[in-house]
Amino acid sequence: MERRDRERRGLDPYGFFVREGSLGRVGAEFAPVVAAARERIPEAYGQRLHSAYLYGSVPRGTARPGRSDLDLLLALHREPGDEDRDTAEVLGRGLDEDFPEIDGVGVLLYGKDTLLSEPERYDLGWFLACLCTPLLGADLAEHLPRYRPDGVLARETNGGLADLLPGWRSRIRDASTPREYRGLSRSFARHLVRTGLMLVMPRWGGWTSDLAESAEIFGRYYPGRAAQMRAAAAVALEPVADPAVLWTYVDDLGPWLADEYTARHGTRTPRRGG
Repeated sequence: MERRDRERRGLDPYGFFVREGSLGRVGAEFAPVVAAARERIPEAYGQRLHSAYLYGSVPRGTARPGRSDLDLLLALHREPGDEDRDTAEVLGRGLDEDFPEIDGVGVLLYGKDTLLSEPERYDLGWFLACLCTPLLGADLAEHLPRYRPDGVLARETNGGLADLLPGWRSRIRDASTPREYRGLSRSFARHLVRTGLMLVMPRWGGWTSDLAESAEIFGRYYPGRAAQMRAAAAVALEPVADPAVLWTYVDDLGPWLADEYTARHGTRTPRRGG
């Protein structure tokens, strides 16, 4: 594989994934909100915090002012409790209200032992080591292995789609406002497109977080579903408030994708608590 092709697929010369984001790629428009997050996170969590990371479009340098959200992963010294989750909600709401450059804030909370655990080695561990950019504290990726685009990684990251679909159906039934429908459409579409890429990842031999590119790569292997996946990528970037779109995800594309994923890669290792 030539150097340029390896880099396009997110790989180093030895076939391992390269961490995709960096603080140096954060756009000037988003520098103030990142600086505020760096200041407010330790104020909010104090000694409970082990480390903090950015992920998503902001550290990749592809965020769009006023349309992209800010995604954070916080690793705590112990497993998060209700107080920690309440703190995350207040933290995210404050950043969202103070910075019009972002459209929402997502905060993932985990205990550091969970992030480094054997069951999460090829799921949360890969996510942290390859898709998250260190913002504060000691980088937990130093304790994780290098990763390749293989079947084990595919199974353990997105091999649980079938288990998610019943919950997705309940969330659609519970939603009632355009804002709620748009939020669900963005979340579901992102997950489906990334699962589609993971389905073909071992055959393609790489990874990209670009949703449009992910849909195109998927379509090379599943041309009969290519149009659906391209449409889902468009919704992930421009959410819609149409519940009919959401129902197609849980009644058609989602079940097909879950079945095909299981047939090709199997189901992921059961996690503690489900």
